[in-house]
Amino acid sequence: MTIETCDFKGKKVIVRVDFNVPLDDNGNITDDTRIRGALPTLKKVLADGGSLIIMSHMGKPKGKVNPKFSLGQIVDAVSEKLGVKVQFAPDCAKAQDAAAALKPGEVLLLENLRFYPEEEGKPVGIDKEDPKYDEAKKEMKARQKDFAKTLASYADIYINDAFGTAHRKHASTAVIADNFDADHKMLGYLMEKEVQAVDNVLSNIKHPFTAIMGGSKVSTKIGIIENLLGKVDNLILCGGMTYTFAKAQGGHIGKSICEDDKLDVALDVIKKAKENGVNLVLGTDCIAGDDFKNDCNTQICPANAIPEGWEGLDAGPETRKAFAKVIEDAKTILWNGPAGVFEMDNFAGGSKAIAEAIAKATANGAFSLIGGGDSVACINKFGMADKVSYISTGGGALLEAIEGKVLPGIAAIKGE
Repeated sequence: MTIETCDFKGKKVIVRVDFNVPLDDNGNITDDTRIRGALPTLKKVLADGGSLIIMSHMGKPKGKVNPKFSLGQIVDAVSEKLGVKVQFAPDCAKAQDAAAALKPGEVLLLENLRFYPEEEGKPVGIDKEDPKYDEAKKEMKARQKDFAKTLASYADIYINDAFGTAHRKHASTAVIADNFDADHKMLGYLMEKEVQAVDNVLSNIKHPFTAIMGGSKVSTKIGIIENLLGKVDNLILCGGMTYTFAKAQGGHIGKSICEDDKLDVALDVIKKAKENGVNLVLGTDCIAGDDFKNDCNTQICPANAIPEGWEGLDAGPETRKAFAKVIEDAKTILWNGPAGVFEMDNFAGGSKAIAEAIAKATANGAFSLIGGGDSVACINKFGMADKVSYISTGGGALLEAIEGKVLPGIAAIKGE
C-alpha cells in the first residue's frame, strides 16, 4: 500500500513527522522548511476524510520533560499551515482519550516524543562500561516496545514521513511499524521524494561530482567523508573543521574551534584523497574575529596563520573564489554544512558564495542536492531555495543513505 493509493476515509492515522524546527529565544520558528515539507502527506489524510495524529521530537531533551523543547510552541504555526485548528496532547504516552475522540478532519499533535527515554531506547543514567549496562539495555528495549505499542494504539494506519530521523531505530520511526501489517503502514510523500533524490545522486552520478562538507566537527562527518572519497571528483571541506585540518598540517589557528584528538584523522583524509585521485579543496584564508559575536573586530588572514586571541569565523575571499570555481564546473553537487557562522550576518559571506555557485551550476544543468538543517537554513536565508535541484529535510539520514546504509525507518515500512 502507498500513500497515493490508500483511502484514509474514517481512519485514524498517526504520522511521524520531523518538526524539529529551529526556534528563537521567544519560541518563534526561524525556518519552517520541515513543516512545509510534511504538508502534502498531512493534507492527503485530511482531504480523504481521515483524522490525524501527528508525532515528532524536538531537540535533545535526553528523556526528560523540558519546556524549551515543547512542541506546544509550534501548535499555532502548524494550525496555520494546515488550515485546521490543531489540538495538543501534553503527554504523548497518555493521549488515548484525545486520540479516540478525534473526528474526521480533526488533528491532534502529541508532545515531544523524546521527553520519554523509551523513544530513543537508550539506557539512562548508566555508563556503557558498567557491567549491568547490557541488562539495562535489554530492559530499555522492552520498554521501548511497549512505548511504541502505546503510540500505535491511537491509530489504524501508520505513516512515516520523517526522513530526518529515518536513520534512527527509535520507537516512533521503526519499532512502531511492527504493530501494523503491510497494508496499514507506508511512507509519506516527503519520504518517497527523499528516497528518490538519494537514488538520483547515487545511481545517476554525472561527473564532475563535487561534495561540499561544512560544519564545526570532523568527527561527525568522518564516515561520509571517507565514503565520498570513493565517489567524488572534488571534495570541499569548510566551516569549523577547516581549522582542525590547518592545525594537523602544522598551522597556527589562534583560538579557532579545533578537535585536537582528530588531527591524525585529518591527515588520513588528506592522504586518502591523494590515493583516490580526489581533488581535496581546503580553505586557504579566513575572516577571523576577536570575539564570537557579529560586531566583533575582524581581519582577513591565512587559515593556517591566525593570530593568538583570534578565531576563524568564515571563509576568506580567496577561499570563496577557489570554492566557486570548483562548484561551477560540477555536474553533480552535494552540500551539507555551512562555510562559517552564517547565523551572524557578518560571517555569512562564505556560505552565500557557495550557495551562489551552486545556483549557477544548477542553472547550467547540474543536479544539486542540499541536505542538513544548517545548509537548508543557509539556502533559505539567502532566498535561493528555488535555484537548486532538491532540498533534503534530513542531515544525518541523507548522509547515511548516501553512504549506502539501510535506514531503519524505511526498512521497517518496506519489510527489509
